[in-house]
Amino acid sequence: MITLPPLIFGTLVKRYKRFFVDVLLEDGTEVTAHCPNPGAMLGVLEPGNRVALTHNNNPARKLSYTWQLVEAEGTWIGINTHLTNEIAGSVLEKKLIPELTGYSSTQREVKYGANSRIDFLLTGDDFPPCYLEVKNVHLKRNGIAQFPDCVTARGAKHMAELALMRQQGMRCMVLYIVQRSDVKEFALAADIDPAYAKASELAKDSGVEMLALGCEFDMINTQSLLSVSALQLR
Repeated sequence: MITLPPLIFGTLVKRYKRFFVDVLLEDGTEVTAHCPNPGAMLGVLEPGNRVALTHNNNPARKLSYTWQLVEAEGTWIGINTHLTNEIAGSVLEKKLIPELTGYSSTQREVKYGANSRIDFLLTGDDFPPCYLEVKNVHLKRNGIAQFPDCVTARGAKHMAELALMRQQGMRCMVLYIVQRSDVKEFALAADIDPAYAKASELAKDSGVEMLALGCEFDMINTQSLLSVSALQLR
């Protein structure tokens, strides 16, 4: 589905200032890479974890390396939140979500609500517009994928705005992209962010749909996203 740029492997030394991570490469060189994940990253920041980076020679970049994946709990996990929408876009293009196969047009980053942007707006001749919000998930606790891994006031705001759009007759859905393949279920981490969980329940009660997809990465042959599968919601 999605082929990653050539990966460079190393060992996690430490993450700091949210967007920086030090990595010891396999050739013994220590580099500082960009960490494209502003969250708490619970469960994947253990020093010594094997990680995969990509390299970009663009002289305009402050950091030429970007952290993409980490190996933890026996599986490779995608941590790049920017990859989430690319995965969702590929899934939509290939019509892999049965609930959304009837839509013929897809727009990205469309303004809606109170100064917000929806990740995808789906339209079709015989369907009401569908506002699709995409969330990145990497956290696993008690064998279950969970979101969020830290307080997200922005996420709660999105849920409230989707509920309002639903009340106006629009179709709304939240798609949780779980960048790991060792889980079969998904749940909200209400103990981590009660406000987000409450906003999600209110949105669900208003008719906002929720769907979670797990991802499997092929790290042996093609270094690509191999497949996605639906997870059971709890």
